[in-house]
Amino acid sequence: MSRPSTATFSVFAPARVNLIGEHTDYSGGLVLPVAIDLGINVTGAPAEGVIRLRSTAFRDVVEMRPDGTGAESLTSWGRYVAAVARLLDDRGRPPIGFDGEIASTVPIGAGLSSSAALDVSVALALCRAADFTVPPLELARLARDAEELAVGVPCGLMDPAASLLSRAGHALLLDCGSETFRPVLLPDAVSIVVVDSGVRHALEHSGYTARRAELTRAIGALDGRAPTRLSPTQATALARAGGADDVAVKRLRHVVSENDRVRACVAALEDPDGPDLVSIGELFRAGHESLRDDYEVSTTELNLLVELAYAEGAAAARMTGGGFGGSVVALVESGRASSFAESVAGAYSARVGREGRGWVCTSVDGAGVEPAK
Repeated sequence: MSRPSTATFSVFAPARVNLIGEHTDYSGGLVLPVAIDLGINVTGAPAEGVIRLRSTAFRDVVEMRPDGTGAESLTSWGRYVAAVARLLDDRGRPPIGFDGEIASTVPIGAGLSSSAALDVSVALALCRAADFTVPPLELARLARDAEELAVGVPCGLMDPAASLLSRAGHALLLDCGSETFRPVLLPDAVSIVVVDSGVRHALEHSGYTARRAELTRAIGALDGRAPTRLSPTQATALARAGGADDVAVKRLRHVVSENDRVRACVAALEDPDGPDLVSIGELFRAGHESLRDDYEVSTTELNLLVELAYAEGAAAARMTGGGFGGSVVALVESGRASSFAESVAGAYSARVGREGRGWVCTSVDGAGVEPAK
């Protein structure tokens, strides 16, 4: 192996907004995320014997050995850095350090997966520093595992896969069971708008782990059948016959019906006569109602934002991300996306006395490395 370059370089890992397919990834289901122009930059150069990263957002520094050990104490974001470094070391990454800075444009806790963007950006930076290559899908798995190692939350594959595998102008259709994926063209006529409720959550302190355990109970009653291969009626009957409780059946009903909604949304986007925005709007609304009623991860604020979005003329709107706070995603006529974001955020703030904020998001390519500017 050649000696790694000492030149400074930069990594950008995008955040993601999930159009549809929520809480399906950790049961091997279907998802349809989009990588967006909000993300995390890591800029720096290889270093001898130490990983040293400064955060512009938190104004602190983490230091550790190249294998992720040896830190005296770790901040919340430092735990992710250490987890990524340890898992890369397990895969044989040479013990080359890195000295750099992390800058983020992703609002933390807004449901846009800032943590996956952090995992991916750090992983790519450490790989580049050591002239070490990990294929993108394998790196997405590593980033998923780093999340659990860092904070104890068993996440799915969607977030890091979206950050690594996406293409500009497209959503990413990902089957989290088979790990197959393909791009789905987005319509030029609509823009993606994210409106943040301002309600913050952390997955390790929310009901995320409980929801996953409840879903696992239901899947365990399916006699080995995969949720992606069942209709909601079949899944409910099998789960009840297998002894699943009512709460577990509700969680399963959401997941099975959500997989169907992902398929239908892709079909509507790829309609030979042009994107069927009416159908997509109905699917988004049904998905939100399922997250609200069957998976019970929405909030009063998110429900209000969805209604405000439709009232303001959104073609489609629903909560996005893990829930318990965060944001909604809306598809809006491109010419009025900026005014829509401002209007919905303003109406929300006036109703609840909590600041809302909207972004018009551009779809981007997956994470990559380039020379520092």
